[in-house]
Amino acid sequence: MSMGTQLLLTAELVVDGAVPREPALSPDGRWVAYAIAPVGHPGERRLRTLWVAAANGSSPPRRLTAGTAADSGPRWAPDSASLFFMSDRTGSPQLHRIRVDGGEAESLTDWRGDIYDFCPLADGRVAVVASDEPTEEDERRRAERDDPIVWSQQSGRGRLRLLDPSTRELRVISDLSGRHVAELAQRPDGGPVAVVSWVSREIDPGAITNELHVVDPDTGIVHDLGRVAGHARSPVWWADHGTWHLAYLAEPNPFGGFAVYDTVPGASSSPRDLTDGMHACPTDLAQVADGPPLALFASGLDTEIHRLDPGPLRFRCLSTTTGLLGSLTASTSGEAVAVLATTAYQPTDVHAGPPDGPLSRISDTRPELGRIEWGTQERLSYQASDGLDLDGLLILPAGRSRADGPFPLVTLVHGGPDDRYADQFMLGPHSPGQWLATAGYAVFLPNPRGGTGHGREFSAAVVGAVGGGEWSDIIAGVDMLVGAGVADPDRLGIGGPSHGGFMAAWAVGQTDRFKAALMFAGICDWGMLAAIGEYGSMDGALAGSFGWEGTGPHPHDRVSPISFASKVRTPVLIAHGEDDTNVPVGQAIYFHRALSRYGAEHELVVYPREEHGLAERNHQRDLLLRTRAWFDRWLGAPDSR
Repeated sequence: MSMGTQLLLTAELVVDGAVPREPALSPDGRWVAYAIAPVGHPGERRLRTLWVAAANGSSPPRRLTAGTAADSGPRWAPDSASLFFMSDRTGSPQLHRIRVDGGEAESLTDWRGDIYDFCPLADGRVAVVASDEPTEEDERRRAERDDPIVWSQQSGRGRLRLLDPSTRELRVISDLSGRHVAELAQRPDGGPVAVVSWVSREIDPGAITNELHVVDPDTGIVHDLGRVAGHARSPVWWADHGTWHLAYLAEPNPFGGFAVYDTVPGASSSPRDLTDGMHACPTDLAQVADGPPLALFASGLDTEIHRLDPGPLRFRCLSTTTGLLGSLTASTSGEAVAVLATTAYQPTDVHAGPPDGPLSRISDTRPELGRIEWGTQERLSYQASDGLDLDGLLILPAGRSRADGPFPLVTLVHGGPDDRYADQFMLGPHSPGQWLATAGYAVFLPNPRGGTGHGREFSAAVVGAVGGGEWSDIIAGVDMLVGAGVADPDRLGIGGPSHGGFMAAWAVGQTDRFKAALMFAGICDWGMLAAIGEYGSMDGALAGSFGWEGTGPHPHDRVSPISFASKVRTPVLIAHGEDDTNVPVGQAIYFHRALSRYGAEHELVVYPREEHGLAERNHQRDLLLRTRAWFDRWLGAPDSR
């Protein structure tokens, strides 16, 4: 868990590190490109650097770009000799290209609109998703500050365009009836492009109005495949005896977990669910030339790599890795993959190898953390009050064992709710497990129903019923740890971000067992969230109603923490980003006003310029320090060792 001379974990050490992002394995399988980003950036601009490493670990990673710009989204050219990427080095985010063997990056676009996505094509051209450039009238209005926002006008939607890198010409391929292009992937033989489109760029209703298209990049001819399930993403092509299939991830119902669907363009049959009945949950798909795709599956506390078996059209597990894998990318042959991986004591790094394992780490972005003494992380398995099998994690105070208990216990609930805790490294401003463990706390990380990793029925269990079964699942885990002598029943805390923040706010209105709570970017009123949150109708479905069904009371009132504010006796730290559009800051202000009305001890902290998660370094540091100080104050600082 540690090596060499021990190092004291400070908030500065947490937020001043770096994390890898967006791995991309070259088509020939020799190289992995990825971005390195600071954990917390010092100002509003978020700089990123591109790196490349030998996939077999034969040479150390080397920097491709200088780190003086926001470089992101590396995508390989078909010949594996160069990379396309986005960068704001010329003043605004534009498409660039750089050779892997060195040299300066060249700018390929000078577009005055927004570029949302791109896909290198087999013939050297690039499919680009970009909004229209502003007209002279747009520029005049902007200069005169005559800028009303008219929601019915779909400004900023991404249209499918084609870039010729030699001429820098960028032209529209197809308008797709005015729909916003969300994602695209070319058929591996250089044929048409699969396109996922939304009715508009707004998440609500865009993410649940998905349509699938096949577009010829030369003629612009579009073959519409019709409406598909919500949140469709990761389209991949594969061929079976000369017949091309198109597979993709999508959610059959909001917050019910993803499925892999498969369709044959031109066939009359409906898309087929390839994951129906599976206990594991798909999270990523990767294109493999013309062969069946590879996929990542969340399975309990671990992650599996699967390959589609073309015969029965079912996924077969190739390997299981302890902890969390993400961002799956594969070589053309499918004989090599690269992922982001993290385990209990190892932060996220780039790993590569054959899909049937083992995967080897090829980056080392946080070597300084190897000198920290971490709390022992245990895998938990227990049952809910109704007998449902559950799992989770327990982090013991650093340097302590169960025999040293009981300890003050902080329960940290994950967001989503369709997310999970894998057996991963828990250190960060929004997941401060080890941050609290190194201060003497035991930390409980439950995976209640509603999350991923246990099949679609498990994930859908809380839709229309938040705060019910998931709450009893969390309490069952706390009771287990109290009964085992790990948790001090008089020194219990609870917290979490987003949906975890909702659960913290819900907890303090249901019981006085917790002596302190942290509500970060949390929900207190589901009707208000359905009204103004960016997920809108999806949040209303999750809570059971919207507020416009009549005079009420409404189902969502029964599951909104604001309805129970008069009962709160637990001190609550409320923290929120001022520019959060997912869970707008009004949720925090509303809960603050209600707690003030009833005299409940609490503190409201609003972080300027921040969205649903904190990005700025100083804000991250503040949240870490404030979190620990809050639990120290109300639970009593843990005994020193």
